[in-house]
Amino acid sequence: MHVGAGPDAPAAAQIGFDDWLRVDIRVGTVVAAEPFPEARKPALKLRIDFGAVIGVKRSSAQITEHYAPEQLLGRQVAAVVNFAPRQIGRFLSEVLCLGFPDAGGAVVLIAPDAKLPDGGRLF
Repeated sequence: MHVGAGPDAPAAAQIGFDDWLRVDIRVGTVVAAEPFPEARKPALKLRIDFGAVIGVKRSSAQITEHYAPEQLLGRQVAAVVNFAPRQIGRFLSEVLCLGFPDAGGAVVLIAPDAKLPDGGRLF
């Protein structure tokens, strides 16, 4: 699901700091990645380890334009871990991986530029 917009989109409505605190964005390591041919839009099934407290969660990510499953193993990603799970076909997506659109609108994942402990929360 692409919920973002390109560089020409207006800014979203202003929110309060308390709203920001309710969004739980964590870093995790991709431990499994495979094609998701049943998805309506090209996607990959990911399993991401967010450490001992949150554990391993699943995500359906529309990132096939820039990433093959084998490229993602061991890569750290940022994801929203407190959205309600979404059923996508027979797959339950538990977290939303975060990225920005490239010039063509395809997702480029955001990630830390240094190895971090899994489960660290963005602030």
